[in-house]
Amino acid sequence: MRVLVTGGAGFVGSHLCDALIARGDAVVCVDDLSTGCAGNVSQLTGLAGFELVVADVSAGLAIDGPLDAVAHLASPASPRDYLARPLPTLAVGSRGTEHAIRLAHDRRARFLLASTSEVYGDPAVHPQPESYWGNVNPVGPRSVYDEAKRFAEALTAAYARELGTNAGIIRIFNTYGPRMKATDGRVVTSFIAQALRGRPLTVYGDGSQTRSFCYIDDLVRGVIAMLDRAEPGPINLGNDEEIPVIDLARMVRRLTGSASPVEYRPLPADDPARRRPVIAKAAEVLGWSPAVPAEEGLRRTIAWFRSRPEGLGEAAQAGARPGAGATGR
Repeated sequence: MRVLVTGGAGFVGSHLCDALIARGDAVVCVDDLSTGCAGNVSQLTGLAGFELVVADVSAGLAIDGPLDAVAHLASPASPRDYLARPLPTLAVGSRGTEHAIRLAHDRRARFLLASTSEVYGDPAVHPQPESYWGNVNPVGPRSVYDEAKRFAEALTAAYARELGTNAGIIRIFNTYGPRMKATDGRVVTSFIAQALRGRPLTVYGDGSQTRSFCYIDDLVRGVIAMLDRAEPGPINLGNDEEIPVIDLARMVRRLTGSASPVEYRPLPADDPARRRPVIAKAAEVLGWSPAVPAEEGLRRTIAWFRSRPEGLGEAAQAGARPGAGATGR
């Protein structure tokens, strides 16, 4: 296939580009590099079938030639990034999504929206099935990301219903692995950076809030399985092992051999107390389930950060944003 990946130089997007090229697809990677990084796809530069286009999808998409699929992953995704860029985040979820799905519709291509577990907000239902409508504060600081994705889902569903666009929605739960930015404020990267630098691991609240962490290789398998089907979704993609944040901190300390203490800070408003996906639909429809255990994924991620110590300083000082997960693109 020839696949357009928006946000293709981001964390998830670059791994998706790798996997598509590896199986023989051609890839057009579009990214404005505001939160992504050209270095994430430098290994693909010069390869036949790969093209990097530096552009803002919110301003439009001018891509020549046929397309078989459009994977729309463009968006700031870490709390630190979307809280610093509220209006661009809303723009890429609205105008950017319409430009991407209109292009897919016009080229009769499959459209895949990368949505997020953040559409469930601070869930009143646990664990979260796709049928749950969510509990989101529409005017809180996090709403610029939550509501942008909720609008993007509504737009995608409307194109499918009204115009017959071959469109699907995935909801990505906390994902981690190599190529995450140590400075993005997410809990996995911040804990690893702090532990490797011997800094205190910052935990917001008492650490009893939970997240479910999916390793990047597992997630990409699910994304491609959904890309290859005409399934409309939405479908949750994530690991259904629920881990309290304090247990994650202890695991990172043990795996890094760090003696860093834990430092507790106040829990902010709108921070989800629990997060765990119901993934029965992904198993039934896509034949997908996560395979990499948390400890193994963390070992791989820690090894990647150890090989790049120059990027750890600022992250170790800053700590994780409250409520930070890992749904980054």
